[in-house]
Amino acid sequence: MRKILFTVLLTLLACGLTQAQTIYLCKDGHYTTKSITEGLAVDLIQGYDSITFSRPQMDFDVTIAYAGNTATVSIPEELAEEVVCNSGTSANVVITNSNTFNEVTYKVSGSSTAGSLTITQGYKMKLHLNNVNLASTTGAAVNIQCGKRIDVIMQSGSTNTFADFAGGTQKACFYAKGHVELSGAGTLNVTGNCNHAIATKEYFQVKKTVTAINILKAANDAIHCGQFFQMNGGTLTIDKNTANDGIQVEYKTDDNDEIIEDEENTGLAIIKGGTFNITLENNQDAKGIKTEGGIDISGGTFLINAVSKGSRGMQTDGNMNISQNNATTDIKIYAKGGPCTLKEDEDDPHKCMGIKVDGNLTITGGTVTVIQSGSKSKGIKVKGAYTKTGGTVNGVVDNE
Repeated sequence: MRKILFTVLLTLLACGLTQAQTIYLCKDGHYTTKSITEGLAVDLIQGYDSITFSRPQMDFDVTIAYAGNTATVSIPEELAEEVVCNSGTSANVVITNSNTFNEVTYKVSGSSTAGSLTITQGYKMKLHLNNVNLASTTGAAVNIQCGKRIDVIMQSGSTNTFADFAGGTQKACFYAKGHVELSGAGTLNVTGNCNHAIATKEYFQVKKTVTAINILKAANDAIHCGQFFQMNGGTLTIDKNTANDGIQVEYKTDDNDEIIEDEENTGLAIIKGGTFNITLENNQDAKGIKTEGGIDISGGTFLINAVSKGSRGMQTDGNMNISQNNATTDIKIYAKGGPCTLKEDEDDPHKCMGIKVDGNLTITGGTVTVIQSGSKSKGIKVKGAYTKTGGTVNGVVDNE
């Protein structure tokens, strides 16, 4: 058997690389990878088309079309060895992708009253939504088991509606193990009958191009994410049928519940623009926006109705900064609820508040209005330092 030895060690040293490098072997349009250090022996008899050091770009798309109780999944021949549909023509589509170096695009359309989409893969991906309407009768409507970046792109002018199964055990109606970046001039409607409406293990970012996100119902939080939440534009409406918090941001933790040290793991809500319409009516102690790390607002229009007992319009364990660095900032919060009546709060009932900041509150621009009307409700409570160098604050500030 004839072989050729590529002495790549010299190349690696010349480039200042001391660690192994991955190369990409193409045969009949399919790529495999190998890690090289001191050299690589390649069998010429294998008939490789090319050997490259840079990751090849492939533009093949997987299409998924729902129609009632069935779905048609089309996988290009070039991806057939890596991308597999395990569900046949069932409307409960299950796809696994073993490819770890090509970004695959999944284009989804159609509707089903008994359908769902599950994708498992180890590399970043794109999910195109074009007037998709799925109501699951088994679990989550969308379950993306991918711990990488997931681009969710809505077709311009499209309306994409998802509802999950109330009797399931899923974390959310629309769940992603990785981080989601939502874009496209479309509308996303989500009903979380079992738990959260939208949940991501890592960050959730809404791009400027998004038209609207409507959370029609959530049995827990409307949006629940780790690392951080960022909104740059669009309109987010969280209906009063949300049982818990509107937006909750937590630090991402490991299996031992320890906070992971990562520059993206800030626990922040970062809001640079957009419109927020949030109503809290159905559960005591609910928060419109709740974060472990902090809240940074540099633009946006907010209307938050904190109606339930002990509810808070915004609450953070960290610092809160309000400015107009990116767009006009106009925050209006109605604190209409009374004190909490939960048993664990009997000795010190939580009061309804417009804004509660455990760290420092700094205001350099924008307008903040808190209207108190609930029994014993409070306007703005700050445990740390309160600094105002600009903007307008209409409401009572309680600075401990």
